[in-house]
Amino acid sequence: MSGRRFLGLVGCGFILLGLTAAGLYTQRGANLGAFVAVALAQGAVYLLALGLIWRYPTSRGGLALILGIAAALRIAVLAEPPFLSSDVYRYVWDGRVMAAGINPYRYIPTDPHLASLRDETIFPRINRATYAPTIYPPAAEAIFFAVTRISERVTAMKLAMVAFEATAIWLLLRLLVAAGLPAARIIAYAWHPLPVWEFAGSGHIDAAIIALVALALWSRRRCGGWLTGPALAAGTLVKFYPVVLFPALWRPWGRPWEWRMPAIFAAVLALAYLPFLGVGWRVFGFLPGYLAEEGFASGGGFYLWSVAKAALPLAGVPDFAYLAAAACCLAGLVLCLASRQEDARSDVFGAALLAGAFTLLLSPHYPWYFAWLIVFACLIPSASLVWLTLASFLLYLVPVGSQLVRDRQRFLVESAIYVPFLALAAIDLWRQRRREQLRHGEHTPR
Repeated sequence: MSGRRFLGLVGCGFILLGLTAAGLYTQRGANLGAFVAVALAQGAVYLLALGLIWRYPTSRGGLALILGIAAALRIAVLAEPPFLSSDVYRYVWDGRVMAAGINPYRYIPTDPHLASLRDETIFPRINRATYAPTIYPPAAEAIFFAVTRISERVTAMKLAMVAFEATAIWLLLRLLVAAGLPAARIIAYAWHPLPVWEFAGSGHIDAAIIALVALALWSRRRCGGWLTGPALAAGTLVKFYPVVLFPALWRPWGRPWEWRMPAIFAAVLALAYLPFLGVGWRVFGFLPGYLAEEGFASGGGFYLWSVAKAALPLAGVPDFAYLAAAACCLAGLVLCLASRQEDARSDVFGAALLAGAFTLLLSPHYPWYFAWLIVFACLIPSASLVWLTLASFLLYLVPVGSQLVRDRQRFLVESAIYVPFLALAAIDLWRQRRREQLRHGEHTPR
């Protein structure tokens, strides 16, 4: 890396730190709109840093700078109280309930059976405390239990999420080196403002998903894939959505034991739920209620379906039609991936394709659900994923209450996120096809 580029990178890093301080200032003033503006400004600086480094080799000093700034960004927000979400208080509460030997899926926080566990720090800040049992699957509950046995402070839970991030960064560095790519591309994750605010700032459990998805990708690339199934199952047991990656990472044509991966995956899921089955079907906690709150059960929560109903004569068409169409779309992608070339690059691309398509079809209402896509943006060039993860901050301008409201403001914000994403995704797919054609051409016998 030239001296000018290195100095430019230093400048970007310090500007990001300055903007982080500005973001903390807006949070202390409870100014959500100003925070979103600061986060988007961070995104612009982040894009400049990506442009400085993406195509150029970097010295160890450059990599050390990237990792040092990444650590400083997270340290700056760790000690601050959560501003964007109160989910971390539920995490601490669930860990406390588990430590008391109580099934976390059995009671809502305000149930009299849990009265002895209440305090003045965590309990008053639990969201949905009066009507919702926990929604989190067993692996998430195990993490909550483990962290709270060390400390029941919110900062401890946030530190645990940053530790998961550190694990993910280490695994991504190993993947970059194994693929012959510059290690400095880790900047795509390390300096992205979304993980800084959602994990170090809000302590979201999705950081564990990122580490487990990185582990699944690393296992597929570096150790024969024997850890891929358990890692992906563990990620699914943190939150359910990583299951969508299974078709991209399963190679039934590979090693003789690869056919066992579905059985291992299912066995891990079943064993994890076994200790909690005393509550019957309530073992899925608040999941049905959450789907209703977010408009997914009624169909109103899906951006593409709302666009289709506004643009086409679909009056009277049941919302199930969208779910069926989305399932067919994902199934079609899986069939396309089944014919892919058997190498690590196609595995990562396939996983990224499924993750991006699933996110588009689901259209989550909270920015932290987009953070796992940054893993793939580290490993493959994807302007669409970078855009989607940065633009997700706009969702804070239309927060969801007890029920999702589908209004003009939400439509405009989601359109600003997804319309450019679709255009960039089309360009990404065209470029990927060109790269594959060139790669295949290089290996064609003459």
